[in-house]
Amino acid sequence: MCGVLEGNARDAVSARSARQAVERAVFAQPLFGPGMWVVDVGCGPGSITLGIGDGHCASTVDFLTADAHALPFGDASVDVVFAHAVFEHLKDPGAALAEFRRVLRPGGSLALSTSDWSRARLRPKTANVDAALRGHYLLCRRAGGDPFAGRSIPAAVTATGFTDVRTKTRYRTDTTYRALATYVEARLVTALETATTPDRDQLASAARSAWSWARSGDGDFAQCWIELLATR
Repeated sequence: MCGVLEGNARDAVSARSARQAVERAVFAQPLFGPGMWVVDVGCGPGSITLGIGDGHCASTVDFLTADAHALPFGDASVDVVFAHAVFEHLKDPGAALAEFRRVLRPGGSLALSTSDWSRARLRPKTANVDAALRGHYLLCRRAGGDPFAGRSIPAAVTATGFTDVRTKTRYRTDTTYRALATYVEARLVTALETATTPDRDQLASAARSAWSWARSGDGDFAQCWIELLATR
């Protein structure tokens, strides 16, 4: 799903949610201005989209169901493409980047942020935590994603033909240490219901580790996000 913003006034729908989510787009805020067309790819419920538009560029906000690899926009028709937490789920990130570049006008901007689990901060990071996360990464890859997408996205953006590629690493506490453990455990248990060998043994071991992690007490978790800006 993508959100499309245009115009120069404020869209007030779900303003509270927009304020809560707007920090995810802070790094891209200098790109937004009156009269711009901005596409938020992978917008979910639209809270970040509305945050982008709040006081910056939106008089209308349209939500469309579309494929990131085949956006319903003409060539060189968009000022900014924004994407948060999208590339870690894509099977073909290069194709999506090529599509983003197609719809951007010359001189238009790409702004994206994607996570890098290889640099996530977890304390304590025990053997159970490591084993549970390996199972989590396996599920991500089985779904066609890349849990370490943040490591490779700058090179992929450059290879697609974007210029002036700039990146910044940001750590953010998106959830608690214990809530993450519970989430990973639930995912692994659900996956076990349909798993076949050889995945089943690995997932079962990871689920046991996640069970122990979820009951081991509190800790600290901060996800690593790679924030990237580039020019068409």
